[in-house]
Amino acid sequence: MANSKYEYVKSYEFEDEIMQPNLIVVRLDGRNFERFSEIHEFEKPNDVRALNLMNSCATAVVEEYPDIVFSYGFDDEYSFVFKKTSNFYQRRASKMLTLIVSFFSSVYATKWKEFFPQKELEYPPSFHARVISCATLEVLQVYLAWRQNACHSDNLCRTCFWMLIRSGKTIEEAKEALKDCQKEEKNELLFQRFGINYKKLPEMFRQGSCIFKTEVEVVVKYDEHGNPIKRLRRKPNIVHTQNIVAKKFWNEQLVLVKELGGFEDEIAKIKTEYVKSFLFENKLLPSTYIVIRIDGCHFHRFSDIHGFEKPNDAQALNLMNTCAVAVLKEFHDIVFAYGVSDEYSFVLRKNSQFNQRQASQIVSAIVSFFSTMYAMKWKEFFPQKNLKYPPSFDGRAVCYPSEEILQDYLAWRQVDCHINNQYNTCFWMLVKSGKTKAEAQQCLKGTQTQEKYELLSRQFGTDYSSLPVMFRQGSFVYRMKLQEVVVDHSNIIERSFWKEYSSILEEMPAHTSAANECTQTSVSAS
Repeated sequence: MANSKYEYVKSYEFEDEIMQPNLIVVRLDGRNFERFSEIHEFEKPNDVRALNLMNSCATAVVEEYPDIVFSYGFDDEYSFVFKKTSNFYQRRASKMLTLIVSFFSSVYATKWKEFFPQKELEYPPSFHARVISCATLEVLQVYLAWRQNACHSDNLCRTCFWMLIRSGKTIEEAKEALKDCQKEEKNELLFQRFGINYKKLPEMFRQGSCIFKTEVEVVVKYDEHGNPIKRLRRKPNIVHTQNIVAKKFWNEQLVLVKELGGFEDEIAKIKTEYVKSFLFENKLLPSTYIVIRIDGCHFHRFSDIHGFEKPNDAQALNLMNTCAVAVLKEFHDIVFAYGVSDEYSFVLRKNSQFNQRQASQIVSAIVSFFSTMYAMKWKEFFPQKNLKYPPSFDGRAVCYPSEEILQDYLAWRQVDCHINNQYNTCFWMLVKSGKTKAEAQQCLKGTQTQEKYELLSRQFGTDYSSLPVMFRQGSFVYRMKLQEVVVDHSNIIERSFWKEYSSILEEMPAHTSAANECTQTSVSAS
């Protein structure tokens, strides 16, 4: 990061490390997936293609992140379990959950056509994520039993509900018919009325899917005589089993026993509230501005592989801006956003009650939505380039108590844009002139702003101040009085900007803000 007088704002950031020896689980849940499934006409009560798409995304996550050794999912949720010795991103909860939800979301968008070749993706799917910090292996066992039990009960209820609907019942009549029904009664209803033996339905529907790695022999190369040379490698394996926490099943998986430990007892009874007490959650301070900052993960590599222009690729920046505009349109409590290069900061109003100010829920929803948009919009900006692998972003939430400090935070990001862009412009001009990257770095070592101005002018005939303003000052996105979302590239460091655009940070009346929140919550609950 570039040094400036605004650096003090970093003191408002907090670390959320999950201490050893806690086992870490990241759980994803579809956001507004009831509505998503209706719009895309998923089969009811279960759509095999949709479930296989979820499994494919989960497999990709397991392959991408070696520290994940087990995952379990059903319907629109998936839980990912990290090995007990994991130090993935220093065990910071916000980093872990946002990277997983971002990558999963991008994969979901990029793989959509593999599973639904005849259907267009009508709007971006997105997911919430949260971290469960399991104090012991026994807690993990109970957690997994809880999730599989939820799969069993939810699917049984859903199967009964949709069979009643198909038989001519209205939604309200079907709900009333199932009210207070026990498991045995639902099984009996399916068998007596519809001739369905619930236990004969596909295992994936009733039991969910678990993915873990097994060691298999693979050919890694051939010797000089053409003979294959094999090595043991860990490969993901999808299994549908009746009880994923049974001692016999779990302890037979050598990788799970090695990386997590073996189960000693069977689960007798699941206490849901006990499991929920291990949710790792941070409720953000009331009456403060919430900033969600997202950053591209390994975007230097991503930009190299996709051939981005250096030092700035206008199409890549406009793609980021388009995603930011979509985020403001989706989340009404976001009033302002500022972005540069592969990062974006989103400001939520001070009195926002979005997702009850739960940090993981807010940051994961925004990161997930942004990631999916990036993958979906790629071809609009790069029609001649295929997306070679899914992009991912990490994110964090920070609270700022006053307008002045918030404005200093945004000024810090724009100062960073100025300094980094000027350096990168000089660096790539030197490299394009024939210098190696090491030589270019040496030339710029210790140089000040004015010296870089002179280097560009004298050596390359470039007036830095005449370069596109988007490169030099970044982009900001805001909502105008008529609710139109626009992109601009002004100087937001000066206080005069905030005087001119004072309406941006004006608080909505409490009832209006609450109404927007109700709208978002009702959609989420639908």
